[in-house]
Amino acid sequence: MGLAVRGVLCSQLPSAVAQPKIAEPVAARAAVYTAGSIGFISKKETTVVSNTNDAWLDQVQEDVIDPEREIVDPHHHLWPQPERGYDLEGLLADTGSGHNVVQTVFVEARASYRTEGPEHLRPVGETEYVADRAAKSAAMAGTATIAGIVAHADLRGEHLDEVIDAHEVAGNGLFRGIRHSGAHEPNPEALSIPGRAQPGLFAMEEFRRGVARLGELGLSYDTWIYHHQIRDFRDLAAAVPGTTMILDHFGEPLGVGQYAGKREEIFEVWKDDIAAVAECPNVYAKLGGLAMPDVGFGWDTRDVPPTSDEFVEAQERYYDHAIACFGPERCMFESNFPVDRRSLSYPVLWNGLKKIAGKYTDAEQALMFSGVAREVYRLPPA
Repeated sequence: MGLAVRGVLCSQLPSAVAQPKIAEPVAARAAVYTAGSIGFISKKETTVVSNTNDAWLDQVQEDVIDPEREIVDPHHHLWPQPERGYDLEGLLADTGSGHNVVQTVFVEARASYRTEGPEHLRPVGETEYVADRAAKSAAMAGTATIAGIVAHADLRGEHLDEVIDAHEVAGNGLFRGIRHSGAHEPNPEALSIPGRAQPGLFAMEEFRRGVARLGELGLSYDTWIYHHQIRDFRDLAAAVPGTTMILDHFGEPLGVGQYAGKREEIFEVWKDDIAAVAECPNVYAKLGGLAMPDVGFGWDTRDVPPTSDEFVEAQERYYDHAIACFGPERCMFESNFPVDRRSLSYPVLWNGLKKIAGKYTDAEQALMFSGVAREVYRLPPA
């Protein structure tokens, strides 16, 4: 039986809504896009691609909804390499594009690792890099400030405490937690961003010890996984109840490769799995990331990106179900930029999120747009 939240059983929310029609990919658009994707290395890790889709995104212009609504964006990445195209300037261009984004949280993205020294300490280079960008953002008047850092460490490692101490020093007061993602797909060939995790990670005793250590130190644990791993994550959360855990991107329901054409079937299972993990009171949900290409909506291959109305029509049911199960007090809206920037712009995304949130009370909206992120990541007032 689903959890009763706000008078609705999460298992009884509508299971289907009309999906927007997706335009057929156009060869010219696809060719441009292959050369101009957003900030990650291709799955073969041989071709670095960069952010050159501004002109495409600019085709859709919308007035900003509820422009005074305070937003803390709890999930974005940065890459310092010019060819990958999303450093502080790109972030501030997006956060300053109309919505009232006052703070952000950087989440690890294998950016700017140290190239020398002990292997287990190399991720600390990313924290050093982001702390520098955070200081620059704090020095700029009228811009969003990077107020928290979620770094990477191998939670199975014998040097975990040493790595955490190094992140604390490098973070200059901003280090808040660790993401050691569990994303693993046995057949990753169709994925544009395949996870790197070892299969069975969440059940490993040494990994669970590492997650428990985070809780002992007052740090949070973030993870990115795929939909078929949500139950495994639920078992981890139940086994380590003393650590605050954040499920990123709804537990990404895949929609490409072997999962293409199975959206309704996957959605029904996903609903039950989300209800199950929501029973763990130490788990919070980041609501966003469904514009990633591997979810399969196909927006990144269109001539024109989606409007906020199309976004709502396609994805509202995922948000409503997660909010019904977790409650607004354990949900936070996220951008997942620049990865979701491959499919829609920052203003359109937050317009869509505000349209979805419009059915909730003002207090509940305040929680999901800023309050929960501040609580979970222990952020100061803006």
